[in-house]
Amino acid sequence: MDVSVIIPTLNAEHEIEDLLAALERQSLRPMEILVVDSASDDDTVPLVKMHEGIRLLQIERCDFNHGATRDMALRATTGDFVCFLTQDALPASDAYLERLVTPMVGDPSIALVSGRQLPKADARRFEQLVRSFNYPDSPSVRSKSDLNKCGIKTFFASDSCSAYRRTAYLDCGGFEYVNTNEDMLMAARFVASGLKVAYEPGAEVYHSHNLTPSQQFVRNRAVGMFLESHSDVLMHASEIGEGGRLVKAVSSQLLREGNLTEFIAFGVDCCARLLGNRAGRRAARKERL
Repeated sequence: MDVSVIIPTLNAEHEIEDLLAALERQSLRPMEILVVDSASDDDTVPLVKMHEGIRLLQIERCDFNHGATRDMALRATTGDFVCFLTQDALPASDAYLERLVTPMVGDPSIALVSGRQLPKADARRFEQLVRSFNYPDSPSVRSKSDLNKCGIKTFFASDSCSAYRRTAYLDCGGFEYVNTNEDMLMAARFVASGLKVAYEPGAEVYHSHNLTPSQQFVRNRAVGMFLESHSDVLMHASEIGEGGRLVKAVSSQLLREGNLTEFIAFGVDCCARLLGNRAGRRAARKERL
């Protein structure tokens, strides 16, 4: 099977070497690896050029867009399956790519597969628990029939570690110009067209962030704007319940551990998420007026 890998980069000199080396060791060797660099001002580009066979596409930093840049990159590749990674997502094994695309090989109705994100060694405790909740060890395949049961989780996807079936992607129009959640938007389009999206926990990467409350607010403001402005495409899927289950699961575990510092920090993190989401939704509603 032909697999293309796309990696957007910006000042990735501390990460890109390990990532490219991990991809070159894969049991399923990619037919091509395309790095799309947004005018890095560190040693990212020289390091990429040291790897023979890696394609490098350089764009201006101001031209980068989460959806449009990935769409441009996908259309510049030729693999039957196109895998996206972020520069800070490191495959946990040499079987990562093989495990990621296997669900699509076995079921032609699956258009998108996301892998499992494991916390990095420096992840704080509540972030470890959030990752465990959001990325469980059981696989799933979701379709339109799961909307009532799963709500917004039906469209769960992450381009930090994902794979797309090229023909399905092109048939459904591809990513549009969006600043966040292009993966969820594409998943919703697949589901609406009668295709399926999958989660494969055997395809693991190390990927996590210790965001400050202000960073979490900014991130979730963008997510809130996206959810509000794309509610029709997302079929007005319910968000109620999933967030509450996450808060309950993480908080309960932290209290069982007697980790009050992380319990308080998690509470602040949740407040930043909620306030950011609401601010983004308000901003999106104002833009429609």
